[in-house]
Formats: sequence, structure tokens, C-alpha cells
Amino acid sequence: MDLLFILIGAGLAIFVILVSFKSIGAGIAAKSEINRQKDKLKSDEIEEEEILEEEELNGNEKGLSSNTFNQIDDVLFEIDKFKNIKFLNTAATKKFGKKLQGKHIATVLRVPEILQNIDVVLSTKKNKKIDIELNNPTFQFFSSYIILNNQNSVVIFLKDLTEIIKTQRLRSDFVANVSHELRTPLQSIKLGLETINKGHASNDFESQKKFLPILFQQTVRMENIVRDLLSLSKIELQEHIRPEKNVDIKKIISSVIEMNNEILKKNEIQAELKAPDNEYEILGDQDRLTEVFSNLIDNAAKYSKKGKKIFVNVENNEESVIVSIKDQGIGIPKEYIHRVTERFFRVNPSKSKDVGGTGLGLAIVKHIINQHRADMDIKSEEGVGTEFILKFPAI
Repeated sequence: MDLLFILIGAGLAIFVILVSFKSIGAGIAAKSEINRQKDKLKSDEIEEEEILEEEELNGNEKGLSSNTFNQIDDVLFEIDKFKNIKFLNTAATKKFGKKLQGKHIATVLRVPEILQNIDVVLSTKKNKKIDIELNNPTFQFFSSYIILNNQNSVVIFLKDLTEIIKTQRLRSDFVANVSHELRTPLQSIKLGLETINKGHASNDFESQKKFLPILFQQTVRMENIVRDLLSLSKIELQEHIRPEKNVDIKKIISSVIEMNNEILKKNEIQAELKAPDNEYEILGDQDRLTEVFSNLIDNAAKYSKKGKKIFVNVENNEESVIVSIKDQGIGIPKEYIHRVTERFFRVNPSKSKDVGGTGLGLAIVKHIINQHRADMDIKSEEGVGTEFILKFPAI
């Protein structure tokens, strides 16, 4: 029996060490990426300044619509004295959308400092550099350069530092979340081992057997928390990058229902998919959308009683592709609906733990939806069920 204790303790110690190494490794990788990005930033800044100086010396007779500016990765706008967009490069189109030429810069950058400093540069003939932060539709951070182009226009360069800033924030968030959320299962494992080793169960084989499933369950819970935290961190880091590939939502949902067939059968739940048209294409990431619908259908099955149904409807119009996932489950109290997408928030903590929830599933869903520039609405009534309505921009 002493050998059994040693093996269990050693196994759990190895798991905790691996989790710690994974966290430390994530931090080291993030730090290396930050340093690499900083070096690249310095090099790119020098290159941009040289390009602009050359254009200014040449009088910029041909304007900014040359191929030179469409080849660079940074966003560039040429703005006239009325703050209307005269020219934008390919990077700006990818980042902020098409058909922006002629529109006011405030329709793209709702930042008072940008508008104020355009006037300052035009009046003082001195270039400006400011950092700006955007939060709509997702968080983005830029180092911006407002540079005099001629008497009646300026050039705005935007150096995207979003990933650097996010990496710094997510590294600290990840460590804080891991240390906080793993404390409870670790304490349960520690108490269980102490009871088996030195407590009342030390000489009682039947009691020891009862503790082993609990220790295993807590170990699995730790593993799931780390997995979901790593997934969420990666998604948040890339949330500002909108997918560019065409995907068919109907095919993805059909595949997800098939993938979750085992848990649906286990809970005696039927999933009905209704989608009148043949194709529902949007700009999306197939793997990420698979994760969204897997989370939603998995939740609907876990929080519904046996014999209930899940209704999945897909429809489209000129502006949107709309997906509705409606269950007949336990529902969510109205006062908690606005909080269910917060990380680690659980309406019913004991129920969530019983079904293997980490409290991160809907947070992951929210950030993937944001990445796709889609909207999510949640409707729910206790004892009746919950409906998630997702609206994706049509192509």
C-alpha cells in the first residue's frame, strides 16, 4: 500500500510540475516574442521615416497611390485639411474595410487626439507621434505617426502593437488565473492524500478506494482548466485579426452535431438542425467556429434533462447569417445573463463542476465571436431553456 501512495503522490507531483513548466514556458515565449517585436519595430520605424523623407524630398508629385505604400504591412492614410481620406493603402483596407476613400477619418479612428494633432501638424509643420487605443470592435493598440505631406494634407502611419501589448497583459493574467483556479483542486488532492497516508483511511483499504476517484477527478479538472486557459489566451491574442477565408456555417454545425453525437445520446438529447438554403458562407475560421458551436451544443446537452431537444436554426438575409441554438434546459436567471461570458463565472458552481465545466467555455465563445465581428444575444428563462443568437456579417 505504501507503494501505491508513493506512485499517486509522484504522479500528481509530475502533473503539477508539468503545469508549472507550461505556464513558465508560456511566459518565456511571450517575453522572447516581445523582444523580437521591439527589435522589428525599431527597424520598421527607421525604414518608414526614410520612405517618408524620400517622398517629401521628391515633392510627392504623384501622390501616395503608388505601389510602394501598398507593399508595406503598416496602415497608411493620406488625409486632407478637412480630415477626409484621400488615399489608403492595402493594409488599411484589410484592417478597416473597403470604400473608405472620401470619408472622414473619424469614421475609422474615433480618437480625439488624432483629429486634434492633424490640425497641429498642418499649422505648425511639425510631425507628431502618439499612441492610440481602440476598443471597437476589439481591442487594438497602435503607435501612430502624423507627418506633414504638403500644405493641405498629412500622412498617418499606424504601427500595430496590439500583439505586443496583449502578450504582456495575457502573460500576467494567465499566471494569476492558473495560480488562483488551481488552488482549489490542489487543496482537494492534498487533503485526499493526507487522509490516505496519515488520516483515518491510512489502514482502511475500502476508504482509500473511495478517495482515488476524487483525486482523479480533481486532476482531470486541473488539466481542463490549463487547456482552456491556454486556448483562451491564444484566442484573445489574435482576436483583433479578422478571418479572411470563406466558410459554410451549415456544414460546420452539421459536423459539430455529429462530433457531439456521443454526449447527445448519453443524455438522451436530440439535436435538430434547420437550414432552408444550401449554403451559408461567411468570412471565418473553421476551427474556431467549430469550437464555438461545440461549446454551445455541449452546454445545451449538459444542462438539459434527459429526453429534451436542442433546436439549431440557420437563416440569412442581405446583411447577416443568423444562427440560433435553443435548448430546453435549466435556464439562466435574468440577473446573471450579462455575466455568463465572464471568465470563471458560474451560475451554479456545483452543477458546473459535476458536468466538468471550467467556467471558460462561454468566455472562449465570446472572444471568437468578436474576432469574427459578429454579435451574440442570449435569451433565457429559468426552467424553460436558453437561446444563443449569433449574427455573422454576410459576405
